[in-house]
Amino acid sequence: MEQQTYHYDKIAKAIEFIVANAREQPSLFDVAEEVSISQFHFQRIFSEWAGVSPKKFLQYITAGYLKEKIRETANLSELAESAGLSSQSRVYDHFISIEAVTPQEFRTSGKGLDISYGIHETPFGTCFIAVTERGICAMAFTDADDKEDQLIRLAKKWHYANIRADQQITAEYIHRIFQAGQKSPDKLPLLVQGTNFQLKVWEALLTIPQGALTTYQHIAKSIGNPNAVRAVGTAVGDNPIAYLIPCHRVIRKEGVLGEYRWGSLRKKALIGWEAARHFEE
Repeated sequence: MEQQTYHYDKIAKAIEFIVANAREQPSLFDVAEEVSISQFHFQRIFSEWAGVSPKKFLQYITAGYLKEKIRETANLSELAESAGLSSQSRVYDHFISIEAVTPQEFRTSGKGLDISYGIHETPFGTCFIAVTERGICAMAFTDADDKEDQLIRLAKKWHYANIRADQQITAEYIHRIFQAGQKSPDKLPLLVQGTNFQLKVWEALLTIPQGALTTYQHIAKSIGNPNAVRAVGTAVGDNPIAYLIPCHRVIRKEGVLGEYRWGSLRKKALIGWEAARHFEE
C-alpha cells in the first residue's frame, strides 16, 4: 500500500513537470532527476503504471489531442453504441448500476442503513470509499490533509446511518475497481442521494466509455436540456462517487481539461492513464 502511494506521488510530480515543460521536451533523465529517483527506476514505475513512456503519455493530455477526442463525442448515445453498448441499460449491465435513494430515505438521511468505510491506496493515490449492502454510496480521492473531512462529509450526508470503519469489506470493492484485468460477472452497484436532474447527469456520465471525452454542452444536449450547461457543470462537480461515475471525462469545449473536484493534476493522470490503456493495449 505504502509503495503504491509512493509511486503515484512520484508519477504525479513527473506529470506536472512534463506538462509545465512540454515545449522543451524534457528527457527521461530530466524527469527522473526532478522526482529524485534514478532514470532506470523512474522508467520502470512509470511504464508499469501507464503502460507507455512519459513522452507518449504527454500526447494524450495535450490540447490538440483533447480537441480531437471531443469532436468524436458530439452524440453520447452514438458513442455508447460505437463502444458496443446499444442502450443506456446495457451500459449498466456492462459494469455499473446506479440507484437513487427514495424521497423518504433522503429525508431521513440514511436511517437504518449500515455503512462501512475504509481508506485505501489506488493507482491514483489514496481513496476514501463507503459502502452499504445496496452499493457504494461515497468514493473520493484524498490527500493527507482531508482524510478526516471525508468522514465528516459522509456523516453529514448520511446523518442517521450506522457508520463504522471496515477495511476488510471496502478492500474487496477497491480490488474489483482497480485490479488490472479484473473481470467479474457482478455489477458494481451505486447508491446515491441526488435530485432528478443530478441523477440524469450522472447517468449520462456513465455512458462515456474509457478513453473517450465529452463536454458539458454535450452532456446537456444528451439529457434533453441543451441550455442547462451551467447546471450540468454544477451536477458534474457534485458527483459523489469518483472514478466510477467518470466526471473526469468531461472537459471544456476548447479542449481545456478544466477543474476537477479531486485535483486538476489527478484529472490529467486519469485521462492520460485511461487513454494509454485504451489505445495501447
